[in-house]
Amino acid sequence: MERTSRQVTGPTPAPRFVATLLALVLLVGTVVLPAAVAPVASAGGPTAAADAGPGGPAIAPDFHWGVATSGFQVEGSNPDSNWKRYSDATSPSGQSDPVGDAVDFWNRYPEDIANAAAMGVNTFRFSVEWARIEPVRGEYDEAALTRYDRIIETIRARGMTPMITMVHFVYPGWLADEGGMLAPGAVESFGRFAELVTDRWAGDGTLWVTFNEPLVFFKHEMTIGRVGPPDFSRFLDAVEAAHRLGYAAAHRADPHAMVTMNEAYLPLATEFTDTLVADRVADAVDYVGIDYYYGVALNNLTAAHAAVDDFAAVRPQPEGIYEAIQHYARSYPGKPIYIVENGMPTRDGHRADAIERGDFLRDTVFWLQRAVADGYPVIGYNHWSLVDNYEWGDYSARFGLYRVDALSDPALTRHPTSGVEAYREIIAAGGVEPGYRPVLPSAWCSLATMPDSCLNPARADGPLASLVG
Repeated sequence: MERTSRQVTGPTPAPRFVATLLALVLLVGTVVLPAAVAPVASAGGPTAAADAGPGGPAIAPDFHWGVATSGFQVEGSNPDSNWKRYSDATSPSGQSDPVGDAVDFWNRYPEDIANAAAMGVNTFRFSVEWARIEPVRGEYDEAALTRYDRIIETIRARGMTPMITMVHFVYPGWLADEGGMLAPGAVESFGRFAELVTDRWAGDGTLWVTFNEPLVFFKHEMTIGRVGPPDFSRFLDAVEAAHRLGYAAAHRADPHAMVTMNEAYLPLATEFTDTLVADRVADAVDYVGIDYYYGVALNNLTAAHAAVDDFAAVRPQPEGIYEAIQHYARSYPGKPIYIVENGMPTRDGHRADAIERGDFLRDTVFWLQRAVADGYPVIGYNHWSLVDNYEWGDYSARFGLYRVDALSDPALTRHPTSGVEAYREIIAAGGVEPGYRPVLPSAWCSLATMPDSCLNPARADGPLASLVG
């Protein structure tokens, strides 16, 4: 699809926001880092995994190999919501792309679910849209619930476990009228919604995410004019309280439920962001959900491109997924770890560095496999996303294993990228094949693990490391 030359000024997608934060961290970190970071002994992470063998042994068959989507980004036929209102208001003036029917997952879910299953995927992440299920306060749309019943039945019939997100940045228009997540009754309203969906769909291994990326959620709410900086603390308080209601509801419906609230990994800033989100809910998550997109290193300063919305120019740093896993394993010992989102952006399907999605995926799984081999408790990985979708105001940002030209192809044809065959091979083998070597060079001096990463940079060969700490 050819993209018009206009500049989209709507809200940036979550990965772009993450990269923008990384760019800011980079500017600060290069000044304060020498005084702020004391030398530490090598223990775990890419520096310890430098002694690991190629990839590591195959990952166990019960590992969750998944794909991810979210309702507003793929479903189409969107009802009144905070995001539908923003898209309707800004797209006529060119501030954002119109959401339209997105990629029409609402009607084409059998095709998309079949495509996922054909790759061997055993876990399918999606969100149920609160705005669609409860279009009027206290009134539930039985037709919408029945459609979600069919989607979940189709996922299960194809041999996959549903991972259901309760809120992925979107809530009903009536709640927007009352003040969104800051409304006096927002937490209780969400609690009733959580009771409904967990009573209906919990059990049989269903995985749950209550809220997607609370910090990015707040940033989006600022962009669309729902909150301001002074509201930050109250917003996080509301999300935490709502999460706890969702967690309790899922466990009442299924005592064995697995529930999380996923958060993005930010090198160097992670210790701080943990205090804002992960630390607050550590007693009310059954697994740690990580979204990993970007790393920052002295020979990979490309995260700065995100500051000018050129996030497809940010060079992927696949080995950073090991750093992220190591961080959360040490910060929250005893909790399983799930990579809830990971992917590589393109601009309308193209990257200036010509990195292929299949190569990116193999490289990432190489380091994921090493982490599992080194004893870290990783239970799953989702590729974001199954199909190209509406990236919060923009259709040029492409993350899909399947390319869909939403603005130029009325048929919304699903075109497989190189990632499809790569993922099929990975899942069948339980990781990359023995002897695989990453295509992308490892970064040097990751800001997340300096100075250790400078003295002992990650390598793709050597004997397996043992888990330390």
